[in-house]
Amino acid sequence: MFNKLYDKIKEIFLKNYRFLIFLVLIFIIFTIRLPYTIEAPGGYINVTKRIEMDNAYTSKGSFNMAYVSEVSATLPTLFYAWLNPNWDISKNEDILLENETIDDLLFRNKLALKEANNNAIMVAYRKAGFDYEIVEQKFYVAYLDATSETDLKVGDLIIEVDGKKIADKSEISQIVASKDIGDEIKFKVKNNNKNYERIARVKEIDNSKVVGIVIYELLELKTNPVIKIKSSSSESGPSGGLMTALAIYNSLVEEDITKGNIIIGTGMIDSKGNVGSIGGVKYKLLGAIKGKAKIFIVPSGENYLEAITLKEKNDYDIEIVGVSTFDEALEFLENYHKKS
Repeated sequence: MFNKLYDKIKEIFLKNYRFLIFLVLIFIIFTIRLPYTIEAPGGYINVTKRIEMDNAYTSKGSFNMAYVSEVSATLPTLFYAWLNPNWDISKNEDILLENETIDDLLFRNKLALKEANNNAIMVAYRKAGFDYEIVEQKFYVAYLDATSETDLKVGDLIIEVDGKKIADKSEISQIVASKDIGDEIKFKVKNNNKNYERIARVKEIDNSKVVGIVIYELLELKTNPVIKIKSSSSESGPSGGLMTALAIYNSLVEEDITKGNIIIGTGMIDSKGNVGSIGGVKYKLLGAIKGKAKIFIVPSGENYLEAITLKEKNDYDIEIVGVSTFDEALEFLENYHKKS
C-alpha cells in the first residue's frame, strides 16, 4: 500500500513539477524578508476615542497622533519603494543602534510607548488639577552598549543593585558614580520569570563613570479619576506622547479645547511636559493632509522646519505649529480658537 501511495505522489509531482516550482518561487518572492525596512506615508489614530475615563468630558473634535507606515522589505515591496518617491528604503543596520537586534528594538519601542503613556497621564492630570500616585516603579534594561562589559540582557527587570532595592533610576547612577573604574557591580534581575545574578564592570566614557546600559523606568499609576489608554499590539514608540497628553487633558476639563477641529500631531513628552523631537515628519505630515486636519502640531526645531518646508513646497492647506512644551500646545490652541 505504501508503494502505491509513493508511486501516486511521484506521478502527480512529475506531471505538475513546473507548477509546484512556480508556487515555491512565488512564496519565496512574497514572503522572504530582506535586510531592509521601508518607510511610507502613514495615517493617524484618533487618540480621543482611546481614552477610557470615569465621567470624562466629551469632545466635538479630536486629537490624533500621526504615524509612519513601516514595512519589512520583500522583493515586491522593495521594487515598489524604489519606484515611489514617497517611500524610502533603509538598511536594517542603519535604523538599529550598535549592538542591537530587531527584537531588541521592538522591545525598546514597546517600553517607550508605555513610558510615553505614563508621562502623558502625569502631565495632563497635573495640569488639570487632578491627583495621581506612583504605586510601583520597574526598571528594565533596554539597551547594551557594544563596549559594555556585562552579562546583563535586554529585557532584564532590575530587582537589586549591589544588594540594594532600587526605588529611583537615579540611585543606579549614584551607585555607579561611587565605584572605581574597573569595579564590578552586582545586579539581581528577573527575565522570563527566572531570577539571575549578573554583573557589569564600571568604565569611563567622556570623563563619566558608566556601565554601558540604557534603563527604562516604567510606572504603575493610580489615578483619580481612573483612566485606561487603549492601544493595539502592533503599536510602539514614544512619538504619540504629546497628542495623548492633550487628549487626556481634554477629557478632564469642561472646556473642549478642540472646538470641533481635527487636530493631528506628533511628539514625545517627558514627565515634566517637555516635548521631544521625532522621526518620519514628512510621512506623518502626509497622513495629516490625508486626514484633512486643520492643525498639525510638531516639536519645535528641526521637526518644525522640515514640516513647514514641505508645506510651502507643496502648498498644503494646513497650519503647522511647533511647540517645545505641553503648555505651549495648550496656549496655541486657546489663541487659535479665539482668532478663528
